[in-house]
Amino acid sequence: MSINKVNPVGKMFSEVERAYLAGIIDGDGAIMACLERHAEKKYGFRVRVVVKATYSKEEYPKEWKNITGIGYVRKNRRTYEWEVKDQKKAQELLKVLLPYLRVKKRQANIALKICAKEVKTKRDLVHVARLADTLSAFNLRSRGRRKNYAAMIQEDVSRND
Repeated sequence: MSINKVNPVGKMFSEVERAYLAGIIDGDGAIMACLERHAEKKYGFRVRVVVKATYSKEEYPKEWKNITGIGYVRKNRRTYEWEVKDQKKAQELLKVLLPYLRVKKRQANIALKICAKEVKTKRDLVHVARLADTLSAFNLRSRGRRKNYAAMIQEDVSRND
């Protein structure tokens, strides 16, 4: 199944819808990467790419989910978020939207590098964490509480080696 041609619900994901969603992501969205502890991973961590968009009314995030057939909608305090956390689907979505993105094109390219990198060694994991650090520098909300993921991995893995 490819989001490029047909979404999981079986509807066409048109060029107009791609441009529309790219505009949503550029304006009210975020492309992020976060470091998560993961017991099943060789070095105890994974870097997860997340694509999301926020709106004050539930109808639009539901529409974005329906257009793509991926992600989920959740309510925050005063807003609703459409969020795509599944790595394969986030990667597919970013590939499809990339030609239409303007503001977040660089973020999308970094996120795609993260998704494409296979982590076989500690060095690979640190490299991906550095990409996540680079990506977080673009996000306004992350600037004040930004973590140095690469340093966190090196500290944790060094203690356990």
